[in-house]
Amino acid sequence: RRVAAVDVEDTLRFREVLEAGAAGLCAEGLAADGADRLRTALEATQGARLEDYRRRDTLLHLTLAELSGSRSLAAQYASVRATLNELLDCIPLLVRNLEHSQQQHAAVVEAVLDRDAEAAREMMREHCAGTAALLRGFLS
Repeated sequence: RRVAAVDVEDTLRFREVLEAGAAGLCAEGLAADGADRLRTALEATQGARLEDYRRRDTLLHLTLAELSGSRSLAAQYASVRATLNELLDCIPLLVRNLEHSQQQHAAVVEAVLDRDAEAAREMMREHCAGTAALLRGFLS
């Protein structure tokens, strides 16, 4: 599989930088229509069936990247997310982990909607760290 050639640590670090940056930028300059898009993307992940979860999760994260106001950031995130999804597809979807992820998603979105850039960045770093720990545990 292609994942054998993936530098997992590099992918995880790059993802964290992009996602934390995107969350902070969103909080600093989110327009009203962006807030609606973000709420809709979050709602789509809540209660998603396991077979639909990864796609909806990806769309939530891509929405944050797109709403950052940086096309370059969004494009780079789409690329790193494709690699991340390949890695995530190698491990089981665990309901407990998805529930925790959902709590983190809600906290990130809340911070963005509250215009709290530092909290949005910190919550996203925490979220990325959780995913990274899970991947490291399963892939090592």
